[in-house]
Amino acid sequence: MSESKLLKSVVSFVIAGAVISMFDRKTREHTIETTKKVKDRVVYYAKNRDELKQAIEQKVEAAQKIYVNASENINTIVSKIEEVKEIPENVQNIVKETKSELNKPEKF
Repeated sequence: MSESKLLKSVVSFVIAGAVISMFDRKTREHTIETTKKVKDRVVYYAKNRDELKQAIEQKVEAAQKIYVNASENINTIVSKIEEVKEIPENVQNIVKETKSELNKPEKF
C-alpha cells in the first residue's frame, strides 16, 4: 500500500514541477521547439525506415570501434604496467651483478 502512495506522490510532484516550469516563457518555447523537432524526426524516420536502419548500424559500428580501441589501449597500458613492475627487479639484479664483479679479486 505504501509503495503505491510513494509512486503516486512522485508522479504527482513530477507533473506539478513540469507544469510550474511551463510558466517560464523561455522554458515553454524551448520545450515546444524541441517537441516539434522530435516529432519531425519521428515522422521522417517512420517514412524512411531504411535510412533509420543505416543510421543505427553506423552508430553501432562506431561504438564497436570505440570499444575495440579502448580494449587495445587498456591491454597496452596493462602490459606497460607489467614492464614497469619488472624494472626494480632488473635494477636489483644489475646491482647484485655489479657488486659481485667488484668483489672478485683482480686477475693480473
